[in-house]
Amino acid sequence: MPKDLATLDDDNHSGNPSIHDVSDPARRTVLHGSLGLMLGSLMAPLTLPACAASPAAQGLLGFRGVPPSRADAIVVPEGYVATPIAAWGEPVGVPGQMPAWKPDASNTAAEQAMQMGMHHDGLQFYPLDGSSTHGLLVMNHEYVDDGLLHHDGLKDWSAEKVRKAQAAHGLSVIELRLEAGRWQMVRPSRYARRVTASSPLDIAGPAAGHALMKTAADPQGRRVLGTLSNCASGMTPWGTYLSGEENFNGYFSAGALEDPHHRRWGLRRTSWSRWPEFDERFDATRHPHEPNRFGWIVELDPMDPTSTPVKRTALGRAAHEGAWVALTRDGRAVVYSGEDAAFEYIYKFVSRDKVAPGGAKANRTLLDHGTLHVARFDTEGRGRWLPLVHGQGPLTAAKGFADQGEVLIKARQASDALGATKMDRPEWLAIDPKNGWVYCSLTNNAARGTLGMPGPDPANPRAQNVMGQIIRWQEDGDFDGTGFRWNHLVLAGDPANERAEARGNVSGDAFGCPDGLSFDARGVLWIDTDMGPGAMHKGELARLGNNQMLACDVTTGEVRRFLVGPVGCEVTGGAFTPDGTTLFVNIQHPGESAGDSGDPTQPRRSSNWPDFAPGGRPRSATVVVRRRDGGVIGA
Repeated sequence: MPKDLATLDDDNHSGNPSIHDVSDPARRTVLHGSLGLMLGSLMAPLTLPACAASPAAQGLLGFRGVPPSRADAIVVPEGYVATPIAAWGEPVGVPGQMPAWKPDASNTAAEQAMQMGMHHDGLQFYPLDGSSTHGLLVMNHEYVDDGLLHHDGLKDWSAEKVRKAQAAHGLSVIELRLEAGRWQMVRPSRYARRVTASSPLDIAGPAAGHALMKTAADPQGRRVLGTLSNCASGMTPWGTYLSGEENFNGYFSAGALEDPHHRRWGLRRTSWSRWPEFDERFDATRHPHEPNRFGWIVELDPMDPTSTPVKRTALGRAAHEGAWVALTRDGRAVVYSGEDAAFEYIYKFVSRDKVAPGGAKANRTLLDHGTLHVARFDTEGRGRWLPLVHGQGPLTAAKGFADQGEVLIKARQASDALGATKMDRPEWLAIDPKNGWVYCSLTNNAARGTLGMPGPDPANPRAQNVMGQIIRWQEDGDFDGTGFRWNHLVLAGDPANERAEARGNVSGDAFGCPDGLSFDARGVLWIDTDMGPGAMHKGELARLGNNQMLACDVTTGEVRRFLVGPVGCEVTGGAFTPDGTTLFVNIQHPGESAGDSGDPTQPRRSSNWPDFAPGGRPRSATVVVRRRDGGVIGA
């Protein structure tokens, strides 16, 4: 979702110290009294861990970087072609249910439920029979612009408009095939499906059936309608799709409800969605437990369109950006996640059991048993994983955590109590397939160091951090290690910026606000940016152009700009075919601008990508990137 710089969508006033408050006195002097000294060392040439460097791995970036752009078009390097596909409103291909897109957006809610949702986000490619020319693409639809979604914009708000908005949220599964050099949607497809904000989902894990999960509509607390605000995504080794529920709090109205728990999770008096006006379950004053049923990682089996998606509560409740899986040497799953909000946390879940052979069905309860941890980034490049386990340390009934289910439902409060490190909007993570280092984008946090807010610390070293950074760590011993060593891959920024804290230390093409991260099989890190609509055209980010995708050779630190999106968009996702010759990227909310109401009757909309019809509506879509010679992307 577009965010201008930091988002403070909750009351993070726990009193939990940041790293600078617990560092040694000399370090505190540097952090509080002379930020410039600390920045000087951080701006020095990038020092890489010895294990990351390999002479054989040099020269991974085999393309000429493209310049910044403000064009309403996709820009890619010479020798590449980018083709839009599967735009919002296209039928996903469910047999017998393929309503055509209507350019005036007059499709009904029932039709939208069988069409591509709005605002494409995290995506994954699932090859069929190992093919690089035939497979499934699964993606999230993060939110909607109601003014664009409805034929008459925001006029005459109604129950039908709420239903249509809910139908445009959620997940899509589509089948694709490469034919005559072009990827095409296969329609109809037995795999095609939509999961919306009204679809039934199961609740599993320690919080399933908990008193705080029970509602009048679901007195057992084990089945919920819908998933929403889905952002980034991950693919499991057993073949399922993991989707994060991010800014769920904005869909609920809390009225005059004075509940510290809901305030800590960002619920406000009114909802930004207006759903509570016609769907009472989003009125937290009437249904105070309904918000607890959102903010989870959702697991979906794309190969079985009859399966019910599951909210995995053992992974903790948070403003989850997404979830990414590694395997320990003995075969257990380790799931990393962050929550995209200023001063929130990074998590790691370690499964109790090993991954079993047999795919999704054989591992249907794997993510229901294990231990959730939250990260503390200490000084001198060391860190610890703190277990969120009921009865340990402050996580007791006397402190407000009656049992493990409540610890997981209140994961933020539990992390506050444990003294975890408050981060600068931890978004996507990626795991280096070559050496196991874990990377996390910290998109920005303009509130860092401002009045009443936590100041800079080693992991989040810049005050008024408009540019963001990418942090990385390697676990001690194995992915289930309780300690780790960390450093920064890069501090994003513009070297021509007047403010030292915004210059960064990028080696190569400048960028700001890293968001999406993904590794290809060669070990190249692909970085998407999410500069907010206002920030892209003014202030310290103005020189960087539209949002973009860059490639980073992590062995050298070099960054090259690979793709620039159309006006006002966010570039997100990044999924490759097994042979590396096709890259799928999502273009979200093209044409968005600062203060945009989403109403097409207003002149702020600056794009009609990808259709380019006069007066046409901008539509989120997937972009398929190929080399003209059929070679490996980026090589």
